[in-house]
Amino acid sequence: MNRTWDRRGTRPAVSTGGRGVSPVVGVLLLLTLTVALGAVVAVGVNAWALESPGPTASFELSVDGERSVIEIEHVAGERIDVESLSVTIAVNGRALSTQPPVPFVGASGFDGTPDGPFNSRADSDWTAGERAAVSVAATNTPTLGTGDSVSVTLAVDGRRIAALETTAT
Repeated sequence: MNRTWDRRGTRPAVSTGGRGVSPVVGVLLLLTLTVALGAVVAVGVNAWALESPGPTASFELSVDGERSVIEIEHVAGERIDVESLSVTIAVNGRALSTQPPVPFVGASGFDGTPDGPFNSRADSDWTAGERAAVSVAATNTPTLGTGDSVSVTLAVDGRRIAALETTAT
């Protein structure tokens, strides 16, 4: 062990002969933090880049409250694959107890067969200009009537492509 004296020469100090450890620890911590942050950013960018956007389209909703018919028109935009489509209907803010399993022919909670691309016997591509309609059965709750607020959400592969709302006439 080497003994050194301070500048005044009055107090001895102990020296280990090495440099300080604090700068090395600080550099290692900063390096670790930089690598971890870089990994988080890389994972986030890759996840964002891999997710493909859903189709873009415009729709119009009309509801006949007396006949309990909900009609959706594909107004413009990309074609929609009905096989990948899910439809969620709510009346006055409450989701129907039985949702339409599009495409279908005869389903619990709905009267008859749906019109247009919601019918399983129709072409599975829903293109601009086509209308799809379902008739809600009186056994489905809540019931649909004139003056009710009706909202329909369309999703393709779990991604919402449209949220429509109107008042039943």
